[in-house]
Formats: sequence, structure tokens, C-alpha cells
Amino acid sequence: MGSGLVNVAVDISLMTLLAVTAIGIIRSRHLFATAMLSGIYSLISAALFVTLDAVDVAFTEAAVGAGISTVLMLGAMTLTRRSEKHAVKLHIGPILVCLAVGAALIYGTVEMPPFGSTEAAGFKHIVPEYIAGSRDDIQVPNIVTSILASYRGFDTLGETAVIFTAGIGVWFLIGRRRREDEEDEKKTETPGDRA
Repeated sequence: MGSGLVNVAVDISLMTLLAVTAIGIIRSRHLFATAMLSGIYSLISAALFVTLDAVDVAFTEAAVGAGISTVLMLGAMTLTRRSEKHAVKLHIGPILVCLAVGAALIYGTVEMPPFGSTEAAGFKHIVPEYIAGSRDDIQVPNIVTSILASYRGFDTLGETAVIFTAGIGVWFLIGRRRREDEEDEKKTETPGDRA
């Protein structure tokens, strides 16, 4: 009973930190602070995934969300201004769309089984197949590894390709910007500067 209360307290603390960080991201106008807060948000999410016993997802969130995404955002910042322009007008349309989608999502979860319930459809149909297949077909003792590497192999490959493509794109953009800066410097040099 005591450890259950500790787990609930840790989960509530992490969710509170996530909410505070999200509000900080929304309110920040400085792009560097936003990029850093996004990395912090990903690290807190990874900690939350660990408390939910989803260590593989936590590793992915820490590596991709806090690591690669933060580096890509910082790289993209070299091509933009350091701070966001202040919005002059509040648009009510996007707010209404967000509220409508949020209400639809909440309505869709009303009749779902409780979290971790053995009555969920996945536990009745998919999970037994994965457990038996991991042991009999793939012969990998770690079920999570067998799912990520075999059953979801193409999905994992696609995620890796997306991350690789994004990294290469940022690398090309940064290289192009540096070449443009060098060309601008050469154009502004006077003949006396070269001597």
C-alpha cells in the first residue's frame, strides 16, 4: 500500500512538472528557451514512461525527444531570429478547433476499459499472439525486443529513416547558410581589406 502511494505521488509530481513546462513553452517568446524547455519536457516524459514500466519508450523519448530533436531545433535556430514576433491579433478559430478536438478525444475515452485492465481488447487478442510468437516463432526471450525488431520492424525502420532524413536536412540547411554568409562577406570586402 505504501509503495502504491509513493508511485501515485511520483506520477502526480511528474505530470505537474509536464504541465508547468508546457505552459513555459507556450508563454516563452525566446526561441532558445523554447528549445531547451522542449528538451526538458522530453526528459520528464521519459521519467514518466519509466514509472509506467515502459523503459523502451523512455529510452526512445530521451534519445529522440531530448537529444536529437533539441539538436535539430538548435540547428534550425541558426536560420531564424532569436525571438518570436509578438502576435498582434488573437485568432479564435484555432482555439475553437483545439477545444472541439479535445472534447471529441475525451468523449472517445469515456467507454474505454480502465488503464491496465485485462478486459481490454489488446489483452484478449493481440498480446497472447505476441507472447506465443516471441517464444515459438522468433525465439527471442525479450518480448519488447521481438515486437520492435520483428512485428514492428518496418515501423521502426520508418522512424529511423524519418529521424535520419530530418538530421540530413538540417545539416544541409546549416551548410547552405554558412556558404551564403561567406559569399556575403566576400561581396562586402573592399580591395583595401584584402591587402
